[in-house]
Amino acid sequence: MPIKVSVVVPVYNPGVYVEDCIDSLLRQSLPPDEYEVIFVDDGSTDGTPARLDELAAAEPRVKVVHQENSGWSGKPRNVGIAAAEGEYVMFVDNDDHLGDEALERMYDYGVANDADVVVGKMAGKGRGVPVELFRRNHPRATVENAPLIDSLTPHKMFRRAFLDDIGLRFPEGRRRLEDHVFVTEAYLRAGNVAVLGDYVCYYHVRRDDASNAGFQRFDPGGYFKNLREALDVVERYTEPGPSRDRLFRRWLRVEMVERMRGRRLLALPADYRRELFEEMHQVVVERFGPGVAAGLQPTQQVVSALITADRYDDVEAFAEWEAGIALTAVPGRVAWEDGTLRVGFTAEYTSAGEPMTFPAGTARTPLDGPPENLAAAVAWVGADTTARFKGATADLLVRERASAAQYFQPVEFTREEVPAGDGQVRLMLHATATVDPAALNRAGVWDAFVRVKLGGWTKECRLGPAPRAARPTPPAALAGDHLVLPYWTSPHAHLALDVDRATHGLGLATLARDAVTASADRLRVPLPLHVPRAGTRTTLRLISSHTTHDVPATLAPQGPGAVLEAVLPLADLRGTTWRVRLAAPGSRFLALPFALRAGADGLHVVHQPRPSALRRLVRKARRKLGTALGRTAARLRARAARRR
Repeated sequence: MPIKVSVVVPVYNPGVYVEDCIDSLLRQSLPPDEYEVIFVDDGSTDGTPARLDELAAAEPRVKVVHQENSGWSGKPRNVGIAAAEGEYVMFVDNDDHLGDEALERMYDYGVANDADVVVGKMAGKGRGVPVELFRRNHPRATVENAPLIDSLTPHKMFRRAFLDDIGLRFPEGRRRLEDHVFVTEAYLRAGNVAVLGDYVCYYHVRRDDASNAGFQRFDPGGYFKNLREALDVVERYTEPGPSRDRLFRRWLRVEMVERMRGRRLLALPADYRRELFEEMHQVVVERFGPGVAAGLQPTQQVVSALITADRYDDVEAFAEWEAGIALTAVPGRVAWEDGTLRVGFTAEYTSAGEPMTFPAGTARTPLDGPPENLAAAVAWVGADTTARFKGATADLLVRERASAAQYFQPVEFTREEVPAGDGQVRLMLHATATVDPAALNRAGVWDAFVRVKLGGWTKECRLGPAPRAARPTPPAALAGDHLVLPYWTSPHAHLALDVDRATHGLGLATLARDAVTASADRLRVPLPLHVPRAGTRTTLRLISSHTTHDVPATLAPQGPGAVLEAVLPLADLRGTTWRVRLAAPGSRFLALPFALRAGADGLHVVHQPRPSALRRLVRKARRKLGTALGRTAARLRARAARRR
């Protein structure tokens, strides 16, 4: 069968981190005979070459190419392209991994949309990834209609014939930003680029030892020399004007201005900051016209103007002011409605821990050159932020704690200017988001994050803390084929959702035995559990010391909770006591705090029998053993990291 996808993985001394990559590649839902994995070992000096050879001997879909060290990833990727037989080529780094359905989904999406480039949704575990690009699917994306230019890493799928037809390959040798040169040209010359935003295809992973290539300090002179080569690509394939300025703005914003802002700048050694600044100043003066900076956000415009004017001390002072600005999001009403969780919150910025205030009733004025001093810069940013307030936005994202996969939730919001005295106002956003359990596609813990765009800032924070006196406490819900438990984390009181894992905290143990009614063969149980509609089907499991019965049951809304009803087979139950369990997603059964006994006159609700002393001892031993094994594994991982 023809190969659909060739996965190319450049490899250099990854150690144990390559194992997650290997596992994810072998787990792909695409049939094994429809894709190949090409590891290009770039002169590794650890045990990786032998590990890869062993893998290739056992897996027909795996190939390994060994070569002398080339210094960077460009040559290994080019060698992989030359060896590839697939219709598409996918690039993966050796310390990252793929979603299980990534290759199948990206390939199918690329074919369906006749795409030369397919960009799959990314998640960052300790690493930043584009967010706005993956807000939705873009079947026909361009640099004009989508923020493609925000994603210049090579971890995408490219049609192999397209690469060959235009002769596109990575720059080789010890250098930086080879991916910018490659991906930018691909975007500008592709017949179509398709962005898949509804499934996390690629997981960028920050290694425990922070030794990923992208985290290493770089030589500013060499880095910005390589950056100029990416700008050369833009100039080669665009005409002067707004479109080129918009593309150039990406490098000014990401590679220069953002490195000179707030805590990111202040965390760097003083001499290194100045060296970076001097190289940036040279690029800005040489390559960027006034139209490039004009489209930046106001705070970014200030920093850009100071870089252009060669005023490093003022850049540093502005960074110190910005470092004190943060986002806060205070929860409001959190409640279930028809199977969806409605989450209210109010968000605003703080400065030095206090609500941030802005000049009231100001109009926008363009920044005419660099501000005279820090006070002038802060005053202009404040006035411009108020003037732009009508464009401020608020979002709620839910992010899986284990993988960092995140998804935007539908949200409605209003903007409010609250008088703060002395001609100042607080700028507040009041929002309500709707979380659909059906969209949370796997079991785990999901944290709620608020994302606000206001003035010159785009900031995120956890939703919370919730004031204890008015903390909303919605029950768990059985909706969208998931059991979802909203809860407040301890000690920080941030909102999180436990999906299909919770057994404790559901409130089932608080159910009073006298609230359970049994009449003849019918059982009726009120539960602290939200269900969206009457007739929701479930299963009761009845367990005795000798046997088990599974009985169909239904759930229906009743006030803030639900009522469970079932007809039980009395003839099969007589003569013994039955513990009662409620079916939950994930093939789990939750213990209910009562037991049943069937007599000649029907059902009776009785106390749940306590487990035997031996069983309690076994359970306690298992818990202790699990904790001990977890601690041992953590110590071994830490020891291995120190050795590397």
